[in-house]
Amino acid sequence: MDGLERLREICLRLPETTERLSHGEPTWFVRDKKTFVMFADQHHDDRTGFWCAAPEGAQEALIAADPEHFFRPPYVGHRGWLGVYLDVEGVNWEQLEDIVEDAYRRVAPKTLIAQLDQN
Repeated sequence: MDGLERLREICLRLPETTERLSHGEPTWFVRDKKTFVMFADQHHDDRTGFWCAAPEGAQEALIAADPEHFFRPPYVGHRGWLGVYLDVEGVNWEQLEDIVEDAYRRVAPKTLIAQLDQN
């Protein structure tokens, strides 16, 4: 399974998540309104990865700890969003599942977060 398919599987497991193209890339929304993850296939460079909402301070901490796997994405990086490279050796999919869930929690309403916590 390639990076896009794995990312899609992780995102679509979350309650009331939809996928559609936005800016030419697969993008995942909560209740078809709020973006929480956007795939980036050579969107502004020759790299493949994704951009996602992130808890306060997570972007800086992850980039400082592992700049080979994480970056500050254009357009949304100034809002704390995190960029994650998928075209590197050693992608830690368990960690990425947590990162995607954190992104979802940043934009989902409390009722959906409660539903997620019940599972």
